[in-house]
Amino acid sequence: MPAEAATTPDKDASGKALVLVPLTLTKIDDLDFGTIIPSSLTGFVSINASTGSRTFGGGVTGVGSAPGHRGYFGGAGTPNQQVIVTIDPPTDLISPARDTIPVLALTLDGPARKTVDPTTRAFYFGIGGILQIGADQPEGVYSATFDVSANYL
Repeated sequence: MPAEAATTPDKDASGKALVLVPLTLTKIDDLDFGTIIPSSLTGFVSINASTGSRTFGGGVTGVGSAPGHRGYFGGAGTPNQQVIVTIDPPTDLISPARDTIPVLALTLDGPARKTVDPTTRAFYFGIGGILQIGADQPEGVYSATFDVSANYL
């Protein structure tokens, strides 16, 4: 008896939507400095708040397959409303082994004063930063949280 072959096309797909309610602030993407390789020299890694591009220097080498990305946020409000965005950065990133990486700065893309778009009633901004990587920095996944606030004027 001949065997019959049947294939079922893959119909699974996913989609997503961001719903912004007036006077809200929503995290779209976390800030991620990517994977780096330290050396016997101190160095740094930075993420550009506007473009998300990563740079590094000193004794730090970046792993190209894990480049990280900027943090990205969205908010909504009244058309043309002014919003002041502030960041409360952590002092350090901390590994599960309690090793630390100093956070030199967290930065916004552009000025802290944002304007709600008159058509979409939304505003968006990126967050970047700079980390100081120590000589022979211990391996591990380092993390911290930080607060982002929007003061609607």
